[in-house]
Amino acid sequence: MKLWKKIALILLAVLLLAQIPFIYQRFQKQRLAEKITALAGQETRVPDSDYQEFTGVIHVHTVLGEHSTGSFNELLEGAQENGLDFVVLTEHTSPLYDTSAMTFRGFQQGILFIAGNEMDTENQDRFLLLPGSAQAEEMTRESTGDFLSIMHSQNKLAVITYPERFKSWNTEFDGIEVFNMNTNARKMNAPYFFFDALWSYGTYPQLTLATYLRRPDENLEQFDRISTGKKIALFGGADAHSNIGFHLFGDDTGKKLLNLKFDRYSDVFRLVRQHVLIEKGENLSEKSLLEALKGGHSFIGFDVLSRSRGFFFAADNGREKRIMGDRIELGESVRLHARAPQKGRFVLFRNGHKAFESGETTEINWTAEESGVYRIEVYLDALGEPFDRMPWIISNPIYIK
Repeated sequence: MKLWKKIALILLAVLLLAQIPFIYQRFQKQRLAEKITALAGQETRVPDSDYQEFTGVIHVHTVLGEHSTGSFNELLEGAQENGLDFVVLTEHTSPLYDTSAMTFRGFQQGILFIAGNEMDTENQDRFLLLPGSAQAEEMTRESTGDFLSIMHSQNKLAVITYPERFKSWNTEFDGIEVFNMNTNARKMNAPYFFFDALWSYGTYPQLTLATYLRRPDENLEQFDRISTGKKIALFGGADAHSNIGFHLFGDDTGKKLLNLKFDRYSDVFRLVRQHVLIEKGENLSEKSLLEALKGGHSFIGFDVLSRSRGFFFAADNGREKRIMGDRIELGESVRLHARAPQKGRFVLFRNGHKAFESGETTEINWTAEESGVYRIEVYLDALGEPFDRMPWIISNPIYIK
């Protein structure tokens, strides 16, 4: 046999052997899907409360902001497929036009769209501005402090995105996007993900992405440090662009002979969601949604792992009751109560330090005898690695004073 044929056969054998880990990963995703289905069958009935729960996604881009190829039709279809109640759009600014005025705003097909902006200040601090502003492009030439002062005078919500690059921590921002799907994706090993996706993405698109989810340790530590000094809210951002993949033989109108996209809205919108609580009797609107988000009356749910609708975290000091995001007086003690629709491991943090950890359960009751900032993470250990280290739910805190 000629030398080149031997070399070709050896290379082919190596290539085939290299696929074994990805075949195994395909099998593991099938098992994960079976575990998630089994968990869904054990979902518990959620007791009635004084709040309505609305589910949506925050930090979404379309072709309008020039950093995405996602169309409005694709966006709406992805939101409908996932049964979302709201979508917070955050188009990048343009010196030529007001991007927040040209995107979806208000209700479309029963889904509430908030038209916001993503922008940098002069200090290169990046924010999600909700709702957006015709002044957003102009504000990129303002210092972070001046930007926040001007936007707050207009009753707008300013949330830090990409906190790892933020500098102006002494300013009066409203919240921190502690988890960002785009940031999480950049930590993937791209060649490994490519082959993994070739074997698994077609059958298990969301689970293929979910296996790369990682707890945002540094951002949560930063949030815990800041929240001990002032009341802020935490958020999970989809940072959806619908522009990652490859295609063969296409044109700029979107026509492709072969088009494989790894971050379709329909897939990303299932990964990380913001669940918002609004008092019963109050309609979902831009005003009520933004007030609830600013107040911290929400939690992050990684719903690809299991439905988190029905999670609740509240406090009772014997005189008044409050929910996540609220302040409450300590008095002699405060009873903290949390519940989830599936059995999970509850971890209660006080000022960023673990104060209590449960076994597998659907609810916990714990008495706080010290002031502090208390928040909860819930883990689905039954799903195995890496989900014994990646939270299923991250709550906003309750501030006990």
